[in-house]
Amino acid sequence: MSTRRPRAANSLVMALPPDRLDRFARHIVLPEIGGAGQSLLARAHVVLVGIGGIGSPALQYLAAAGIGALTLIDDDTVDPSNLQRQTIYRESEAGHGKAELAALWVAGLDSEIAVRLCARRLNAENASDLIVGADLVLDGCDNFATRLAVSDACVAAGVPLLSAAVGRFQGQVGAFAGHLAGQPCYRCYVGDAFDADDCDTCAEDGMLGAMAGWAGTFAALQAIRVLLAPVGGLGEAQFGRLHLLDGLAPSLRTLSIAKDPGCRACGAGC
Repeated sequence: MSTRRPRAANSLVMALPPDRLDRFARHIVLPEIGGAGQSLLARAHVVLVGIGGIGSPALQYLAAAGIGALTLIDDDTVDPSNLQRQTIYRESEAGHGKAELAALWVAGLDSEIAVRLCARRLNAENASDLIVGADLVLDGCDNFATRLAVSDACVAAGVPLLSAAVGRFQGQVGAFAGHLAGQPCYRCYVGDAFDADDCDTCAEDGMLGAMAGWAGTFAALQAIRVLLAPVGGLGEAQFGRLHLLDGLAPSLRTLSIAKDPGCRACGAGC
């Protein structure tokens, strides 16, 4: 007896225009995605915070997967040192804004994707406005102050968060949903001690470019998992689970993050 899941109903498949059916045929034939899943991805809105070492490869695979709307947030410009790992930029684009270039890259790949760009630095004051309408936020920024501002805004807005980080030969990708009962937020994981911009950087510590690619593409996979969870898709969303990537071993291991009852963002007293 076959253990494969049945494919989605033909009516859901036909909700996609013929050219989109052909474009995403390799998704649609997967029982775990099918027409229903692809239609769900086409209706999804994902916010990417940081279009750098993690955000670049994540953006490539989310856009290629047919995510319907993307908000791209990054106030930085391209530096030649970025090109070792930030795969959507070119040598001739040094000095130009990453958010604008990323939007152009998406338009060149798939003109059907709605793109909103923001070349501003996300902070505690503007975070809620920048993630409005999102089904998921993927944060690949490079400092704890921004990460915590993103997390707090996601909890307040009831939006799931994927947080991804990388350095040297290690990476981590975790899914958080502190707005849900019993589920932790990112602040539950790191606490309050990191509400500052003082963190190590890859300029100081170094980073294998391919390691950023692994973390970014793994984050894209987990983003698709979260988005498809309502229809079964790739299984549960894996909220509260942190995946640790080791490029030297290589290996991947998973930790469970507990909700902090005293968390000032999602705890009982918030």
